[in-house]
Amino acid sequence: MQQTDVLILGAGVAGLTTAIKLAKARPDLQITVLTKTNENESNTAWAQGGIAAVWDKKQDSYQKHIEDTLDAGDGLCNREIVEIVVYEGPERVKEIISWGARFDKKAADQYDLGREGGHSENRILHYKDITGWEIQRTLLEEMDRHPNITFHEHFFAIDLITQHHKGYTITRVTPGIECYGAYVLDKRTGQIDTILAKTTVLATGGAGQVYKSTTNPTIASGDGIAMVYRAKGRVENMEFVQFHPTSLYNAAGENPSFLVSEAVRGFGGILRSREGEEFMQKYDPRGSLAPRDIVARAIDREMKQRGEDCMYLDCTHLDKEAFVNHFPNIYNKCLSIGIDPMKDYIPVTPACHYMCGGVRTDEMGRTSIQRLYACGECTCTGLHGANRLASNSLLEGLVFAHRIVEDILPRIDRLNLQTDIPEWDARGTTDPEEMVLITQSLKELKDVMSYYVGIVRSNVRLKRANDRLYLLYKEIEALYNTTTISPQLCELRNLVTIAYLITRSASMRSESRGLHYTTDYPDKKGYVDSSIL
Repeated sequence: MQQTDVLILGAGVAGLTTAIKLAKARPDLQITVLTKTNENESNTAWAQGGIAAVWDKKQDSYQKHIEDTLDAGDGLCNREIVEIVVYEGPERVKEIISWGARFDKKAADQYDLGREGGHSENRILHYKDITGWEIQRTLLEEMDRHPNITFHEHFFAIDLITQHHKGYTITRVTPGIECYGAYVLDKRTGQIDTILAKTTVLATGGAGQVYKSTTNPTIASGDGIAMVYRAKGRVENMEFVQFHPTSLYNAAGENPSFLVSEAVRGFGGILRSREGEEFMQKYDPRGSLAPRDIVARAIDREMKQRGEDCMYLDCTHLDKEAFVNHFPNIYNKCLSIGIDPMKDYIPVTPACHYMCGGVRTDEMGRTSIQRLYACGECTCTGLHGANRLASNSLLEGLVFAHRIVEDILPRIDRLNLQTDIPEWDARGTTDPEEMVLITQSLKELKDVMSYYVGIVRSNVRLKRANDRLYLLYKEIEALYNTTTISPQLCELRNLVTIAYLITRSASMRSESRGLHYTTDYPDKKGYVDSSIL
């Protein structure tokens, strides 16, 4: 049994920023950060495009960024949260620049600001086409400067510890649920440890692996959201799953799918059919730079109408030197599969990219469970509404990490560790006899979600998905209750929970809005607040 002041689950932009800021403010606090793989593997590290912030106030303004975010969110953003993130964002970006982040510049004192879909101005700070990698590098180096941060790799969080583990019955309406830490699996030893904390912060990222095609790394299994739901915490807006319009189509198949950044379209790339027709003007006057929900649905529709496996991104008219300098990894990836972006159209197809829903939080990152905060992609803060505006996610992580620290600091010394927590009980379980039970269930799960709960939905598809998911849930729970814990089994269990939450939330929303499009309600019917679970 280990003890710490603050336990942070996740090591992307949100988790590491929280740890660093706490460590700077209170060198006397013991801060423990866990990641389930290695320090460089997170959704943050895979981000390509950049981070949106109002930088050039001669051309841009806070109001423009606010309106762009509200427009993309299709009426479901919390305006107060949008204003908080947009107004506070630039200061948070300046902080990571002071920690060593190297965003691309046009001149010594002028950043090279990019533009992406849904943005009315150039406001995207970036580092080549690997902005997330650069931010991850910066934060890891800054973290190493603080000896009161303990960083553990290959630790998998299994469940949050609440009064339930002390023998109390808890329901979703029980008042005063508290989090006392987490049970975690040390993947190297197979031992399950109990880590007790005064305060716990979830920064566990997204859940893209619930679909067959996703730009997310294989670790994106929705662990934090699933743990909160099991702990009877509030989860919201899970039906809004963002499919990135332009992942690289590779007939050989890849997991994860390679992302062709939206910044390529901001740079001048144009979406076309195989025959060269520019089709986006049929769907939105902004053409290839419309918000992601519109572009993804348009590509999906064109593929189905034409009987094609992909649409195409035309970059052949762009300056080669500038393109290669800005997108070196995209250029080299295309070349590796026989496509020269300066001569050939790039084949693209939508892929699951980002969860706009998640753990419900307030303006300070507090969840419905006391002592538990959450930030980053695992949350539903109210910023994204029904569809995230491109490059707002890294910004959200920075802003809410800062706000969580501001809320923790005046409270932490009044909290006591709860030490009367039982150790993990694994009695009655045995090693699984066949891994195929896990791998095949995962394949079935991805098929169900991809075919029935994808970009376009219907009541019939959702009902079928829900029926299939219930059978999978019963099989996986039986396996979980009788076999030894493994990361693969835990991820599968979490993904089934995520799949259920997405499907249930989609079934409850009787309208088409943002990322949720249903053929039964193709026209917007007005706001239906039906997705709080």
